[in-house]
Amino acid sequence: MILYYDCFAGISGDMNLGALLDLGVDASFLLENLKRLPLPDVEIAVLKDSRRGVSGTRFRTGRTEHPEPPRSYGDIRDLIEGAPLPDPVRQRSLRIFRRMAEAEAKIHGTAVEAVHFHEVGAADAIIDVVGHALCMECLGVDAVASSPPELGGGFVSGRHGILPVPAPATLEILSGIPVRIGGVNHEATTPTGAAILAESADLFSSRISIRPEKIGYGIGTRDPEVPNVLRAVLGEPAGEDSLPRREYRTIVTECTIDDMNPEFYEHILQRLLKAGAADAFLTPVIMKKSRPGTNVTVLSDPGSAKAVEDILLEETTTLGIRRHPVERSTLHRETETLHTKYGPVRVKHAIRDGRKIRTKPEFDDCRKLADECGVSLWEILRSIGGEDRNR
Repeated sequence: MILYYDCFAGISGDMNLGALLDLGVDASFLLENLKRLPLPDVEIAVLKDSRRGVSGTRFRTGRTEHPEPPRSYGDIRDLIEGAPLPDPVRQRSLRIFRRMAEAEAKIHGTAVEAVHFHEVGAADAIIDVVGHALCMECLGVDAVASSPPELGGGFVSGRHGILPVPAPATLEILSGIPVRIGGVNHEATTPTGAAILAESADLFSSRISIRPEKIGYGIGTRDPEVPNVLRAVLGEPAGEDSLPRREYRTIVTECTIDDMNPEFYEHILQRLLKAGAADAFLTPVIMKKSRPGTNVTVLSDPGSAKAVEDILLEETTTLGIRRHPVERSTLHRETETLHTKYGPVRVKHAIRDGRKIRTKPEFDDCRKLADECGVSLWEILRSIGGEDRNR
């Protein structure tokens, strides 16, 4: 299944969530999980709306009382890491904010850890990013494509004063990605929307072959002559020139070490996963002169390869790395929420050629219910008919 973003009017965090909800993501699932974020005094609304005759879904976030506290990149990272979210959602969210932090650090000539967010550190941006990660987990698409996004033109007022559109952070985030500029005279793509797109899309092209099955429209806040909507299309690839699957975009990065304190490995593996690695593991090897060593292998998408390289060169004793692309086949995933007598549990179905071949409950959900209800994990699994799957 392919998710295609048609960004003829740009993309923002709220337009993205509106489009994905309009595609069919369960609004109650999204809102219930967003409540896990420690963001008090925030109101969220999901509304039906239209622009220039195009109807869709509008996702709106607002504050009820207190002013927004300033947040650094470290504050946001700690907030997301401390929230009871599924690990894939947490890691995707952290990768998106890392992209924004690296762009801000480059623009302002500072270290990533010293970056202080203003607009993109607000509660609505955090909700937009984590909400996107939740929606992607729910959709379970095999690949994501996008048209070159419209960035807009003119000027925008921010914490640093009047800035040209595209904003410097937006353009930096989309460095190396085809874009359109000047199609409308306002900020069409925000830094949050740019980071979501840069992290998610496997391909940027106005021409792909796809059989549309569902179409969603995310409604923006403006009402210019060009409909202020984001169109999202969900469908199957059509023809030999259809979008390459995500499996062709995996990078393997390796290094072999024989002179490092083994206590460091756990810390390094955690850093690699937080930086966007899809997987990271250790393999014992015999090196020259029959010395025992450890091979560190990391799987990541191309966008995370630089961060992986930096960690390996800075955190380990290696003097060099090896990197090569590989083909990686994946099963299509679908997520369903089952309501047991103990509470809701998300269940993932593995699909091949339209056939469900495996089903697995979300472990974090099962563990949470077991702790809350004071029963064993086996009891939770029995309540959803899954007790035999993990024995």
